[in-house]
Amino acid sequence: MRILLVEDDKDLCQALLIHFKDQGYDTDICNNGTDGLFYALQNVYDLIILDRMLPELDGLTLLNTIRKRGIQTPVILATAMDSLDDKIHGLDEGADDYITKPFAPEELLARIRALTRRPRQLQAPGRLVWTDLAFDPEKLELSCGKNTLSLSKKEAGLMEYFMKNPGQCLKRSMLLSYVWGADTEVEEGNLDNYIYFLRRRLRTLKTKAKITTVHGVGYKLETEEET
Repeated sequence: MRILLVEDDKDLCQALLIHFKDQGYDTDICNNGTDGLFYALQNVYDLIILDRMLPELDGLTLLNTIRKRGIQTPVILATAMDSLDDKIHGLDEGADDYITKPFAPEELLARIRALTRRPRQLQAPGRLVWTDLAFDPEKLELSCGKNTLSLSKKEAGLMEYFMKNPGQCLKRSMLLSYVWGADTEVEEGNLDNYIYFLRRRLRTLKTKAKITTVHGVGYKLETEEET
């Protein structure tokens, strides 16, 4: 499992890191909201642990931003703000759970296990729309105007990630992690094959959207006008 820990208390970060390593969790640590947002947008995580009071960018703003970008990664808010209104506000902004400081690492680990046991389909986002494309992640259908195509699961996973991040260069490692899983060993040639399949789908739909190659980095979903 890959976790993003966004917390400005460096001693707490190091203490939690010991427990996470014992559980076999791969952890990225950020000590301010700006770095936390960058990591959340650029990488794929199974869980985000987010302090509410952060330097540069507060936790709720960070949370609201990633939810608006379509990132549905489970988030646990960790904060000393323990009033009922604080908890309700955090959950309404898109948090999946709330833990009050100070807390025992064992309680946090239990909450992590509880969240990650939830079926993925319960976290699935709704219909995604960008330019003249629409994608239904439940039906695995991609459409443009009156034309609709059914995608394979791998094609659908890639298309979902592209449509969550249009116009951005997505690294090959990010795409592989999102579709095949962070801990799965897969040949990079498989990614190229599925990109080829998706490009064929887009041509069949006659959309103005296209997937372009960013040499040495990855791929980008953009329109013909942008290229």
